[in-house]
Amino acid sequence: MGQVTAKQVMDIFELDLVSGQEGLGRHIAISDISRPGLEMAGYFTHYPANRIQLLGKTELSFFALLEAQERIERMLKLCTDETPAIIVSHDMEVPAELIDASSKRHVPVFTTKMSTTRFSSLLTNFLESQLAPTTAVHGVLVDIYGVGVLITGKSGVGKSETALELVKKGHRLVADDCVEIHQEGENTLVGHPPKLIEHLLEIRGVGIIDIMTLFGASAVRTFKRISLVIDLELWDPDKTYDRLGLEEEKMRIIDTDLTKLTIPVRPGRNLSVIIEVATMNHRLKRMGVNAAEEFSKRLDSVIAQDTI
Repeated sequence: MGQVTAKQVMDIFELDLVSGQEGLGRHIAISDISRPGLEMAGYFTHYPANRIQLLGKTELSFFALLEAQERIERMLKLCTDETPAIIVSHDMEVPAELIDASSKRHVPVFTTKMSTTRFSSLLTNFLESQLAPTTAVHGVLVDIYGVGVLITGKSGVGKSETALELVKKGHRLVADDCVEIHQEGENTLVGHPPKLIEHLLEIRGVGIIDIMTLFGASAVRTFKRISLVIDLELWDPDKTYDRLGLEEEKMRIIDTDLTKLTIPVRPGRNLSVIIEVATMNHRLKRMGVNAAEEFSKRLDSVIAQDTI
């Protein structure tokens, strides 16, 4: 899981720092944002202090109605050692009580010109992408017909060579050798390349090649949602491979189960074409068209007629 500090949020969203500069290094641990309306009314029993606090017109207009001593107490309670930052939207004037409390507790206070709803949405999306559970997988990620296909297998089995053939056919490379994967939502895995090897592909005997330079910007992507895993393995004559496609194997990455296909590799097999067909067949299954199940129904029907 990544780390985000209050200073990073300030720089990315071009926020204006009002007070609490000493707390710019505070870490933001969760992507949830709090609108402390109840806290402005004095209810701090379940105050989520570890969240970014976002104050809009509603909270500040109510705050202005409080007595002077109440305003001081509320802001002191709002600024805790856990609070990563407090942000005021609509570029409104920050109450003096908040400035004093943030200076005492070293909680950074920012202002933004954006509306509360707009800023909350943008900030939540940013935090979710940065704080999402992360892992790295050895393989190649390719965008094939709009489907993110993660090609895995032992070193030397031909993953990169297959990806190169797919790129030549018009598909797009996302990452080679190492795929960094974020879980950005329930059942949503997004893969992207490490910055060091972005757009690069390693071919044994040739070396490192730059896909974007050779094939153009349309041949690469910076990220892609992963929908299918294809595992390449050397052909094992003692192993029985799936010939109908009725059984669906799964591979778990972080907390998401992905459909996994195992394709045996042997001389004479055109892997790029097989992977293209497997991807299109996967799309058809998601649309409700399953050729294997249709064949099974036909077979059962023929068997039933023969037994009559």
